[in-house]
Amino acid sequence: MLKKIPVSQLCLGMHLHALEGPWLSHPFWKTKFVIRSEADLAKLHDSGVAECWIDTALGLDVPAAPAEARAPAQPPRAAPAATGMAEELQQATRLCKRAHDAVTAMFGEARLGRAIDAEHCLPLVNDITESVFRNPGALISLARLKTQDDYTYMHSVAVCALMVAMGRQLGFDEARCRDAGLAGLLHDTGKALIPLEILNKPGKLTDEEYAVMKLHPQRGHELLSEGQAVPASALDVCLHHHEKVDGSGYPHGLAGEGIELLARMGAVCDVYDAITSYRPYKASWDPADSLARMVSWKGHFDPPVLQAFVKSLGIYPVGSLVRLESGRLAVVVEQNAQSLVAPVVKVFFSTKSQMRIPPERLDLARPGCQDRIAAREDAAAWSRRELDGLWAGDLCPKGYAP
Repeated sequence: MLKKIPVSQLCLGMHLHALEGPWLSHPFWKTKFVIRSEADLAKLHDSGVAECWIDTALGLDVPAAPAEARAPAQPPRAAPAATGMAEELQQATRLCKRAHDAVTAMFGEARLGRAIDAEHCLPLVNDITESVFRNPGALISLARLKTQDDYTYMHSVAVCALMVAMGRQLGFDEARCRDAGLAGLLHDTGKALIPLEILNKPGKLTDEEYAVMKLHPQRGHELLSEGQAVPASALDVCLHHHEKVDGSGYPHGLAGEGIELLARMGAVCDVYDAITSYRPYKASWDPADSLARMVSWKGHFDPPVLQAFVKSLGIYPVGSLVRLESGRLAVVVEQNAQSLVAPVVKVFFSTKSQMRIPPERLDLARPGCQDRIAAREDAAAWSRRELDGLWAGDLCPKGYAP
C-alpha cells in the first residue's frame, strides 16, 4: 500500500516509491527501490525534499505511534497565495529552467525506448500548478519565449500551464487542474519517436515528412500505455489533441462531444502555444491577434472551451501590442482580474509624432485613468524580442525572436 510520509521518517528497509517536491531535486528520480544503504538514506535526508511515498507492501512501514502521541489530522491545504507579476516571473524563471531539464530528460528516456512513469512527472506538475494559481500570467507568458532548440520541450511545459489555467477557469478543483496539467505535459510525448531531422527541420515539411509527423499522437499513446501510472485522461489527450470539433482532425476524425473535454482543451492550448512561439521558418504571432484568429476558425475548436481559454488569458494576453485611444502604442504587461479589457500596459511609441517615447507603465483599470485600448495593433513592423522585452526584460532567452 502506498503511504505518504515526511522524508525525515525514511529508514533502512523502506521501499521508496516516489519523492514529492521540486522536480529533479533528489538523486534517484528514475528509480523505485528498497533503501538498503546508509549512504542512500543520507542522500535522501539531505535532498531538501519534504515528503515522499513509500510502498508498505514491498518494504517496511512507519512504526505506529502511541495513541496519545499521534498528531492531529492536518487541515486541507490552503490555495497558494496570489503574487504580483514581477515576483512570480522570478520564480517562474527558475521553474522554467528545471522544467526544461526535466522534460528534456523525459524525452531522452523515451528515445532510448524506456517507459515513462507518470508519477515522476507529478512534482513538476505540482510546481507548475502552484505557479499558475499564484499568478497565471507569469509562467504562461514566460514559457512562450522559446528558442528553436528549446521548442519541443518548452512547448510541453507551456501546454501544461495553459491546461491548468483553463481548468481553473472552467471551475475544476485543484486535483483536476493537476490532472489537466499532467495531460498537457505528456501530450506531445510521441514526438520523442519522430526522427530528429523531421522534428527539427528549419522549414516546411514535405507531404511525406508531414505524414510521419502526424503519427506522433499514436506513437505517444503507445509509449505512454507502456509506462506506469499514466491516467486515462493523459492517454486520451495525447491521442486526440489534434482532433477538431467538425471531424476534420486526426488520427480518428472525432467530432463534437465525441472528443473528451480534456482533449478539446488540449487542442486549444497546443495550437495557441504553437502559433505564438517563434520558429526559424515562421514568425510568432501576436498573442491577442492569435486569439482573434483562433476564434475565427470555425469548426476547429469547441466554442465554450475556447471562450474559457480566452478568459483565462485575457482578451489581450501579456505581450500583446495594442493602440490606445491617445494614439500611443503599448505592450500588455499584466492582466487586471477585474477587467479583461483594461490590463496593465507599458506605452513606448506615439503614432501622432511617429517617435518613441520613454516607456511608461499604465494601469488602464486605475480610477481616473483616461486612456483605453482602441484596437489591437499589427506587430509585424516590430521585433518580437523588442516587444516582449518591454514586459520580460532580460528574461528573454538568447536566440529568441530576432
